[in-house]
Amino acid sequence: MSVFEEYREELERHEMMLGMARGRLAVGLDFLTNALILVGQHGVYCRSKRDPEQPVTDLRLISREINYAKELVQNVMEELRRQSRGEREAPSQSG
Repeated sequence: MSVFEEYREELERHEMMLGMARGRLAVGLDFLTNALILVGQHGVYCRSKRDPEQPVTDLRLISREINYAKELVQNVMEELRRQSRGEREAPSQSG
């Protein structure tokens, strides 16, 4: 089943509130947040042998990458909001 079928109501609600692009990004951001929660829960049980206080390396890397994806999505959503209000582009977050 497609995401557009399975999450039709949620997509429609967010698209109505935020517009198509920002609404879809918002739902995607929710999916990324849910993935982080699942990785975090899994990390409670899968601990590094070298450092038992830390999740295994692959879970830390997955968590980092999902957080990076969330940051990019949030940045695009903010830029779309600014554009819809006719505001000037904010300085780049890179560097």
